[in-house]
Amino acid sequence: MTLWDHYHLPTTVDEALLHLAHYAGEARVVAGGTDLLLDLQQGRKPPVAALVDVTRIPEMSRIETAGDDLYVGAAATHTAIVASTLLAERATCLVEACGVIGGPQVRNVATLGGNVAHALPAGDGTLALVALDAEAEVAGPGGCAWKPIRGLFSGPGRSTLDHARDVLVRFRIRGAGLGRGEATAFKRIMRPQGVALPILALAVWVALEGDRVRDARLALGPAGPTPLRPERAEAWLRGQPLEAATAEKLVERVWAEARLRTSAHRATADYRHEMVAVLVRRALGLAVQRARTGEAVPEGLGF
Repeated sequence: MTLWDHYHLPTTVDEALLHLAHYAGEARVVAGGTDLLLDLQQGRKPPVAALVDVTRIPEMSRIETAGDDLYVGAAATHTAIVASTLLAERATCLVEACGVIGGPQVRNVATLGGNVAHALPAGDGTLALVALDAEAEVAGPGGCAWKPIRGLFSGPGRSTLDHARDVLVRFRIRGAGLGRGEATAFKRIMRPQGVALPILALAVWVALEGDRVRDARLALGPAGPTPLRPERAEAWLRGQPLEAATAEKLVERVWAEARLRTSAHRATADYRHEMVAVLVRRALGLAVQRARTGEAVPEGLGF
């Protein structure tokens, strides 16, 4: 069976949009293809008239700064993100998240935009972007617009993007500022048999003021139909002292907001419930340590 009839390699976002418009809903954007091509081959999605490959659009692969903002192209590979010293210093959780996705061969081609567009509540790069409160630049028939990252998800595997007409161009992040009492961390628990399926993962951004938490964001998954921001737990954490009891009390509040279920391929709900406590202690503790010292060396990269 032919899975697609035409393959296009545009060099600008506008050209990519023209190709999508030409096929009137029968074309799809592709970059690494580690999700889309499997979906086509295994029959989870029907064949398409054309694939529009966005990997030759320069701004979609760049990792750069402008003022205080960080920009990461949606077609940047996980390998490129892991290799970025800029992101390692200022968005450490994103490097740690992308460093545990699949194996080296997958990370060499899979992209951050693909991770987000696939809209899984356990997407590693997605969780990091949610904790970083990132925005996504989306180009479509009506022009370009910046959207909050959390607005891209409507359910498990369901994106608010129109995959037949929209192009996810890049992400904008307010990077954690070293030396300003801010830092991030990412921790994941996965199956030990070499299957790259996360049982549970947590990304944390924290800002300190003296010996207390000034502000914090958490992103947990899978703990609901979309990446979870436990906002009531975050609100409680603001102003709390930096002591062991704080993490234990935070765990209880995250439990109250998480919707954990049993998965035949991942773990039981009870096991995940216990792992929430492990991840909160590890990720929050590491983020606080980094915020205090101003030093951030990514951990757990899957080389």
